[in-house]
Amino acid sequence: MALPGRRVGPGPLGPRTTLPHPADAVVDRCVPQCGRARRPDSAGTAGGRGVRSSRVADGGAHPDLRSHLVAHRARRAGGATMKVLVTGASGFLGGALVRRLVRSGAHEVTVLARPASDLGGLGDALARVRVARGDLTDPASLAAAVVGAEVVVHSAARVDERGTRAQFERENVHGTEALLAAARAAGVTRFVFVSSPSALMDRDGGDQLDIDESVPYPRRYLNHYCATKAAAERLVLAANAPGFTTCALRPRAIWGAGDRSGPIVRLLTRTAQGRLPDLSGGRDVYASLCHVDNIVDACVKAMTADAVGGRAYFVADAERTNVWRFLAEVAERLGYRPPTRRPDPRVLGAAVTVIEALWRIPPIAARWSPPLSRYVVALMTRSATYDTSAAARDLGYRPIVDRDTGLAAFLDWLAAEGGVEAVTRHVR
Repeated sequence: MALPGRRVGPGPLGPRTTLPHPADAVVDRCVPQCGRARRPDSAGTAGGRGVRSSRVADGGAHPDLRSHLVAHRARRAGGATMKVLVTGASGFLGGALVRRLVRSGAHEVTVLARPASDLGGLGDALARVRVARGDLTDPASLAAAVVGAEVVVHSAARVDERGTRAQFERENVHGTEALLAAARAAGVTRFVFVSSPSALMDRDGGDQLDIDESVPYPRRYLNHYCATKAAAERLVLAANAPGFTTCALRPRAIWGAGDRSGPIVRLLTRTAQGRLPDLSGGRDVYASLCHVDNIVDACVKAMTADAVGGRAYFVADAERTNVWRFLAEVAERLGYRPPTRRPDPRVLGAAVTVIEALWRIPPIAARWSPPLSRYVVALMTRSATYDTSAAARDLGYRPIVDRDTGLAAFLDWLAAEGGVEAVTRHVR
């Protein structure tokens, strides 16, 4: 299926390569995956999670795929190591995944890293991985990085709001497309893409309560990040074929010890500085967060699960989190005053309009993240909870870290690092 947008000519995956329209453009919805969905509401609280029926793991698979699965299981049973390429290893999730794979002793790991990337966060694991210096925008470096790999886990992306539309497209869409092409050409058999529920956030939508994977992509995206993550996810899922299994995982607000730039530490930094207003409007706002160890475990499971081809999966913690209550609790434990100032919604809307107009100027967008945006307001005012029963069914996913345990480790780490402002001082 071709992506909606403007045609850019032949690309690594063929002549029908297209780019998404701007974040505020109207695009066609894709055909949703099978399953139950709770439609977005304008208000409400999180409800219960549904249970879906199981299905045969690979009995109905293409003969070539069944042969691949049999050979794959034989290699694992014989004690052979799995050769894995990980992108984004200098980041929070990618680094945690690499450390987990190295600790297991069952994987030969290659990491793709830009020449200037700091891989010090890998710790002792760095000495036990192959480092392929390159870039998602450099096909030659991708071809060298994937040599010998059986599995690619693609977690690298432009994730915050700093950047122009062209930068987001180049890194998130074209980079993913080029990596898919390199992986397929090199004989890689599994491609796991770390996506985001932001790909489903409608610019004009409301709460999304206990939604599953049947919810379609929105007509209008909130920003360039949402639009390009959706475009990249669609490329990955469309590339699924016998002998080349692709899937996408959708964690939201990855958090935990070691996070230096994610949404939780950014919000806590603003709280510490007294710059975070209470945007709740006096209502409860619920979210499905995802501890880093939980999404890492899901990535590992997706590397070998049978029934994942061409599918996307929500991955989340077991608990639904009351966003503003959680921030207040953590702020108080850190000795900060919780957000209490509630701006007039009309003033807030006017401020967002002005800021977003300024951030359409490329030199500004390329250098700084906006202080406020429609996307941030949506994250903090809309409930968003996810049904993870598909991941439980197909991946065997169960959260391995609960919120209380993760929070205790997170607070201990912050204390050891000198506080939340110390760990985010590099963030622009």
